[in-house]
Amino acid sequence: MSPVTGTVTAKTTAPGTESATKPAPAPSSATSAASAPHDASPSSVRQVPDTAAGVSRAARRLPYLLAKGATKSAAIVALLLLWETAPRLGLVDRTFLPPFSEVARAWWGLAVDGQLADNARASLTRSFSGFGLAVAVAVPLGLLIGWYRPVADLLGPLLEVFRNTAALALLPVFVLLLGIGETSKISIVVYACTWPILLNTISAVRNVDPTLLKLAKSMDLSAPRLFQKVILPASVPVMFTGIRLAGAVSILVLVAAEMIGAKAGLGYLINASQYNFAIPQMYAGIITISGIGVIFNQFLVAMERRLSSWRVPVGG
Repeated sequence: MSPVTGTVTAKTTAPGTESATKPAPAPSSATSAASAPHDASPSSVRQVPDTAAGVSRAARRLPYLLAKGATKSAAIVALLLLWETAPRLGLVDRTFLPPFSEVARAWWGLAVDGQLADNARASLTRSFSGFGLAVAVAVPLGLLIGWYRPVADLLGPLLEVFRNTAALALLPVFVLLLGIGETSKISIVVYACTWPILLNTISAVRNVDPTLLKLAKSMDLSAPRLFQKVILPASVPVMFTGIRLAGAVSILVLVAAEMIGAKAGLGYLINASQYNFAIPQMYAGIITISGIGVIFNQFLVAMERRLSSWRVPVGG
């Protein structure tokens, strides 16, 4: 304001410039609080609600999971209780069927001194070697026989002859031709595991949904592309049924083979315990075989789910 006229004089400034004497306004606390959420990362904002929702879902599913686990383990627990009480009550002769607690102590003793681990390692090496060779041979051969009719006509009669011959019936032949070493034991496992895998693979290829084949052929897919995109994925469930059967056969047949001329393995442990009348150790070996079979089957089930994740679950 001019001291003479009392009028206000406007101070002109160049366009686009600010007065040097005008201080910059300090941001208020309200403005900072309002702008803080916009500065935060969206992923960090969503992380806390997502974590809380996951914990809440897990808490809601916990009773269901506990009830499901109790239902699945009820039969096993009942069997173990019956096994423990029947010999103690005199329902069976405890000389030939000792209580489960004695078997558990014998199992722990074998595990501590290393006998159980050594014998299990020998059996698993033979079993998994034979099983792997059977899968490597039977799956491609089954796909070939199921997909190409001339190959099926050529090999069909030969397969019919050998599929009806039990593997254990040929065990003396394998021992005579290959000796009592590792080769005969792995070979008998390969022979026994080949047939479930081969027959289920052939059936899987031949029973693919005709609608899928017509749809794929209408899209002018080549034969290799049709096999890759339609035949092979559709065959996985039935194929893995044979693979799971072969996994159980690989252990059962091997145990029988190890009872003849073996110096290590779970079959040898069971047979030697029987001869020495160490009955708890014998049952400990049997339980170990059962546990290995269950774990191996669950591994194959998980692999099947992984390879056939495209399937829509029933009721889903």
